[in-house]
Amino acid sequence: MTIFDPVSKAATDTRRRGFVQCEGEDAVAGQLLRPQFDGDRESLLLAGFDTYQRLVRLERIDGETPRRCIIPPRCWRALLGGGAATVVMAHNHPSGIAWPSDADMAATRDAARFLRAIGVDLVDHLIFVADGHFSFRTAGML
Repeated sequence: MTIFDPVSKAATDTRRRGFVQCEGEDAVAGQLLRPQFDGDRESLLLAGFDTYQRLVRLERIDGETPRRCIIPPRCWRALLGGGAATVVMAHNHPSGIAWPSDADMAATRDAARFLRAIGVDLVDHLIFVADGHFSFRTAGML
C-alpha cells in the first residue's frame, strides 16, 4: 500500500467524496470502531493489525479537553510492540461535523510519516459522527 505525502487541505468536493453513511460502513468501521465512541468527548483509537489483517492491539486515548486528543508515546509503543503491520486511526467529532480540521490533517500527515519510517502502513484515518464517518483514504487524502 502506498501512502502519499503530504496530506493537504482538501477541496469541498473531496470532503464530500470522503463521507461514508452508517449504512455503507465496513465491519471494521461499523462494528469495531464506531461502538467505542461516545458523543460528549473526543477520543482517538489506534487499531493495529498484523500482516494477516487480524486485530492485534486497540489503543484508546480520551481527550483531556472536548476538542483535542494527543497521542502519547506510550500508546505508539504498545501498539507497535504488539506486532502491528498496519494501523487505522479513528476519532470522533462530538460537534457532529465530520470534515477534518487542519489539526486532523496535520496529525494524519505526521502519523503517516512516522509509521512509514518504521515500515508500518497507515491504512486510513476515520472521523466518526452520528450519521457516518469521513475517510481520508476514500477522499484521496492519504
